[in-house]
Amino acid sequence: MKKIVFLTLATAASMAFAQNNAGYQAAHDKAEADYKVAKDRCDAMKGNAEDVCEHEAKLTRARAEANAVAQHKASDRGEIDRANRKVADAEYELAKEKCDDLSGNTKDKCQADARNMKNTAMGGSSTAAGRTAVLVPNADRSTVAANAADVRDRTANAASNAADRTAVAAENAKDKTVAAAHNAKEKTADMAQNAKEKTAEKTADASQAMSDTMITAKVKADMAADKTVTAMDVHVETQQGIVMLSGFVPTKAEADRAVQLAKGVKGVSDVKSSIQVKGKK
Repeated sequence: MKKIVFLTLATAASMAFAQNNAGYQAAHDKAEADYKVAKDRCDAMKGNAEDVCEHEAKLTRARAEANAVAQHKASDRGEIDRANRKVADAEYELAKEKCDDLSGNTKDKCQADARNMKNTAMGGSSTAAGRTAVLVPNADRSTVAANAADVRDRTANAASNAADRTAVAAENAKDKTVAAAHNAKEKTADMAQNAKEKTAEKTADASQAMSDTMITAKVKADMAADKTVTAMDVHVETQQGIVMLSGFVPTKAEADRAVQLAKGVKGVSDVKSSIQVKGKK
């Protein structure tokens, strides 16, 4: 009797294992097929847009694979960890690729944010003060030597008058130089301030764009990790901290859960959902 029960249980377990394998293989094959279709669409693009498109296709494939593992290999912790690691890697590569459209400090910050996002998903100049001596002791000195003894008085008077004129000219030149330097300093300060403000605005815009990208990535990652929501059913977009959800889901519970997950992400100011419930036929 015990032998019969054992054989029955073994048979049932074997059938369940086969069904899980078959279900996983089907989901895996679909993910690969969808990836090829998405990648083919990228071929019509050029430059960095094509690279971003291809990384988005890879990320979608990684998430689909993670969903398949979660549904059909839930007991295999190692498989789940590997699948989640692939999703994190794909998200990082996509975020890093988007940084290529930036430059300078903004690009460096974008790449650092991408690395931090990956680490979060996986759980886990000095400037020398140089002194430049600007010496401006270039006041011209004129020495008039009078060598004619018979015209000494006239030469002395001429030298005195010339000295007076030179002094007046030098004073006027000094005043003009000081005024020009002051005006140049003010213009330089104004230009520096304007440049600083423009740089700050660009940095703020880039930071906001990167923040929105990180919010979108985190929302999608949470959906991929949640058993209630099928991440591929829900499209996520973020603008200035506002998350917009769309797509078709089989149940209202899944739609509500997607909204709940989005609201739980740090940095989200509001969630707008246009997800439609469309039951499976």
